[in-house]
Amino acid sequence: MKTRLIFTFFFSLAGILGFAQDQDKGKKEKWKYEPNFMVGVDVLNTGVSFFSDRKLYQGFISSKIKNNLHGIVEAGFETNVYQKNGYDAKVNGPFIKLGALYMLAKDAENEFNGFYAGGKVAGSFYNQEYMAVPVRGFGGSSSSVAFPSSAQSTYWIEGAIGGRVQLFESSFYIDVNMQPKYLIYTTKQEEISPMIVPGLGRSSSKFNMGFAWNIAYKF
Repeated sequence: MKTRLIFTFFFSLAGILGFAQDQDKGKKEKWKYEPNFMVGVDVLNTGVSFFSDRKLYQGFISSKIKNNLHGIVEAGFETNVYQKNGYDAKVNGPFIKLGALYMLAKDAENEFNGFYAGGKVAGSFYNQEYMAVPVRGFGGSSSSVAFPSSAQSTYWIEGAIGGRVQLFESSFYIDVNMQPKYLIYTTKQEEISPMIVPGLGRSSSKFNMGFAWNIAYKF
């Protein structure tokens, strides 16, 4: 009888420990990151670049981190001109954005289909040149001065509201989003705030709105 109790206790304890290990294993697997990547290119702004002074080329890499949370890195290059109110300026340079997206609603059969919202921090490091800056002269007369090319930087935060959908049964997706942007800090040339910033747009106002229409591929 005593031997039977000992064996019963032993197997019961082994069962409890085994169950606990399975539970721990399940928890670890639940939090485990599985490498996955989606790479996209903004075809809308690239197409518009052929017909305007603004040449904007940008793309992104995103990855599902956990559950509905996705990390995202965006990068691009822009050249643009500003000719208004007596100003004549041009800029060119790269920009980068880092942030996260949260899937608000997704397809039960494909978790990458759905609507999302998120936020990013962004920075642009560019060359700026003023061919003309208006100045008021003596007696109310007006004239302009020029400044040579200089290296500048601007930083902002932006939101992301959009959605993506799979193209048929392929690995390709259409990703469309709006990007409300708010200027945080910028360097200045001769105490003149930049007229336009790559990746941000016109900086005469702290608030800007961007739009992207991407073709993406999921690896």
